[in-house]
Amino acid sequence: MGKKLIKNTLIIDGNGAAPIKDSIIVLDNEKITYVGKEENYTLDGSEYVIDAQGGTVLPGFIDTHVHMMFEYAPIAQRLATPFSFMYYQAANYLKATLHAGITSVRDALGADLGVKKAVNEGLICGPRMQLSINALTITGGHGDGYTISGNTVDLLASNYPGMPNGKCDGVEEVRKKTRQMLRAGAEVIKVHATGGVLSATDHPEFTQFSLEELKVIVEEAKFRKGVKVMAHAQGAEGIKNAIKAGIHSIEHGIFIDDEAVELMLENETYLVPTLLAPVAVLETAKEAGMPDTAVEKSKEVIEQHQASIAKAYEAGVKIAMGTDAGVMKHGTNLRELGLMRDAGMTAMETIVASTKTAAECLGWEEQLGTLEVGKLADIIIVKGNPLNDVDMLANNENIQVVIKNGEVEKTYCFKADLP
Repeated sequence: MGKKLIKNTLIIDGNGAAPIKDSIIVLDNEKITYVGKEENYTLDGSEYVIDAQGGTVLPGFIDTHVHMMFEYAPIAQRLATPFSFMYYQAANYLKATLHAGITSVRDALGADLGVKKAVNEGLICGPRMQLSINALTITGGHGDGYTISGNTVDLLASNYPGMPNGKCDGVEEVRKKTRQMLRAGAEVIKVHATGGVLSATDHPEFTQFSLEELKVIVEEAKFRKGVKVMAHAQGAEGIKNAIKAGIHSIEHGIFIDDEAVELMLENETYLVPTLLAPVAVLETAKEAGMPDTAVEKSKEVIEQHQASIAKAYEAGVKIAMGTDAGVMKHGTNLRELGLMRDAGMTAMETIVASTKTAAECLGWEEQLGTLEVGKLADIIIVKGNPLNDVDMLANNENIQVVIKNGEVEKTYCFKADLP
């Protein structure tokens, strides 16, 4: 990997402070070793100099809610696709995500331990991953896969080696299922605390799992492996149950009410908005074969979703960027920042939510999320200044260089190949 020096750049370090002008950043192998004024750094002749051409350097972005193993497709197409083909598709999804400037993700169900191992060992390129394996859900709830016809169609054929089925009911079943996910390599436990938009037999406001069941899931995760729990939670009652049970992050949060906001503040619960998800359902309904129920529910909730996130933001709830990528195309993740901006956040706040706060949500803040000496060299160079127009990050051509662990994973519009 060697030593790299990035110059001629504006540095946004992820901490929320004013951008650093006329400075450089130096990487030595996988770590950041210097951030500051060029005149205060002494060259030793071993540096490979990268001229950022006036662009902006930022920490690699972190998407805390993705599904790397799939993109939503019509049922007929899914039924006509061989099982193992999804792994080859996932290699493209992982590459698209990394090249969009996302250097770390939390997979919210679908990726197994082998996928992470393939990335870590360099068999395929992709962001570093935190795995949930599969989500816990109730019979008839979001994630059950049961259709009105009486047949079951899962987004990914669960219950194969390394991917336990997540359906469970009652305290003892949820305890055992949590243990199975941990055994399969889960680094975070995912639970469906409410119904959802894409499932046919429930509604986002439906409450799933009792408070007692949720507490057992948190207990098993925390005391057996120190693992946190993330909750798909859209209805107000389910959101509040999840927070009371000690769940670490609320995913989606469509129907957050005032009591839920107070509970989140009191318990320092993270909120992962995924504002892009219902927008994408409406945009891609025909192409992706979205069920009519999903389209109607998306229309119903989209304004409420934006209002709920705005309410939480104004109250000071901790917000970490997440997209639900897989519902939409992988590599389009950074559209989320524009939607967070539309909910009231400043451009800088959306960047902090996608770097520093996202790293904290994953428990990786000691190594990632900000450009500081000693941290891992996850760095992107973008064309222009995203503080002037955060929507420019959604155009992947503006993500000109992606560096993960000190290694250049993507270059665009640079004359020389980088090491």
